Parts: sequence; C-alpha cells; structure tokens
Amino acid sequence: MNEEELRKVIRRIIKEETEPGIPVAVSNHHVHLTEADYKVLFPHEEISPRKWLTQPKEYAANQVVTIVGPTGNEIQHVRVMGPCRKHSQVELARSDARTLGINVPTRLSGELDGTPSIKVKTNDGEITIQGVIAAKRHIHMSDKDAARFGVKYGETVEVAIETDGRRTIYDDVIARPNPDFVLEMHIDVDEANAACVGPGTVGHIIPKDKRI
Repeated sequence: MNEEELRKVIRRIIKEETEPGIPVAVSNHHVHLTEADYKVLFPHEEISPRKWLTQPKEYAANQVVTIVGPTGNEIQHVRVMGPCRKHSQVELARSDARTLGINVPTRLSGELDGTPSIKVKTNDGEITIQGVIAAKRHIHMSDKDAARFGVKYGETVEVAIETDGRRTIYDDVIARPNPDFVLEMHIDVDEANAACVGPGTVGHIIPKDKRI
C-alpha cells in the first residue's frame, strides 16, 4: 500500500467513525385505508392521531381493526395508519402471515399487483382488502441525504447494524429519497428481533467498495 492509498483508507475510516448513523424504525403489522374503506369500518368516527410518526403528516391512528386469515385465524388490535390513502393495503411480518395462514410477497408500499386478499373487520363493518404484503426494507431520506450517501431513488444499498453482541448486514435495502422525508430506515418486527434492534439503534450504509 502506497502513501496515497493509505491516506484514502484513513479518510474513509474517519468518515465512518464521525458520520452519524441512520435511525432504525421498527414497523409492526398495520393497515392503510382509503376514505371509502375507512367509512365502512368506522362509520361513526373520524380518523384521529394517536402518535405522530417521524415522516411528515404521518401518524398511527387511535383506530384498530381485526385481520382474519383464510383459515379463520385472527390478529386483533392492528393499528390503522393515517392519513387515508388512495389504496388500502395490509402490511405484515412473515410470522404474522404464518399465523394467518397466508402467503405474502415482499414488496415496497403501494406495489400491490398480484398480491393476495384478506378480510379486515371492526364491530361496525367488514371489508376485503386486495393488497397484503411484507414490506421490503427501505430508507426514507431527503434529497440532501441522498446526495451525501451518493444514492438515487430505487437504488439498492447494504446497511450494517451493530447491536449488543450482534452485527447484522441487511442487503437489498431500497433508497427512497424525497424532499420532505426525514432520514429513517424501516424494517419489520421479525427483522428487528433477529438483529436485537432497540430504541436508539442506528445503521450505516456500507460503501460499494466494501460490500461482500
């Protein structure tokens, strides 16, 4: 290794040690509803925020539903997310899907072609949603974050997460820049449990020249 190569290595190490990590958020099973579907399930109440999320204008609502699988197995108290969207969809972890007896594809939110259907109910109504997925892991980021990381919309990156006694590398993480987004990586409960992810956990994008 010559002097110039050594300097590059040193600069890269300093950058990795000083650059703040990407906050990791864990998504439990949840439901997105259109206004029409919401009114069927909750005809007597407006959707209302229970907890505001990191991304602007998004929140976990006070309202919850029950999901019923084809075998009759149920998952109760599944949180509705607000505000209402153009398309209804259900997001599950793989363990949830096994409980319900349904096979679900891994997709980004909104990519619903060819996805299975499932029954969603409350005490006031019942609907069938065609759009059940296991959410593909992804990173919300601003355009400035994307420029800093050197990535473009839809690009696949690798993210390393260091937790207590367990280092995990997540492959196939999709970059999703948007001017309004706040930096945050989203994984589901199964993925988080496997890596011992907890409050305050952060990840770091692995540079292309260091990927396996």
